[in-house]
Amino acid sequence: MWVVHMADYYDYVLGFVPLALVGITAVLSAVGVDTLVAVPVGAAAAGLAVGHALFVNGPVVRPADPSDDAPARSSTGQAPINAD
Repeated sequence: MWVVHMADYYDYVLGFVPLALVGITAVLSAVGVDTLVAVPVGAAAAGLAVGHALFVNGPVVRPADPSDDAPARSSTGQAPINAD
């Protein structure tokens, strides 16, 4: 079975975090801004992206497909254990 994974919002956020931290810091340093100022600005941009992903566009649980009556199976083929 082939697993096809489409990149979604959180994949882009994870890619943007190091890009913002390193990229913004490098651009500001190249322009002539002191490194002690450029690093916090890049970190703030990365932090804002993470904050947006967590609190503004937070992850949601999608409702289960009602046509699927079988219990969910893990990759081992066994039903999950209910600890309650």
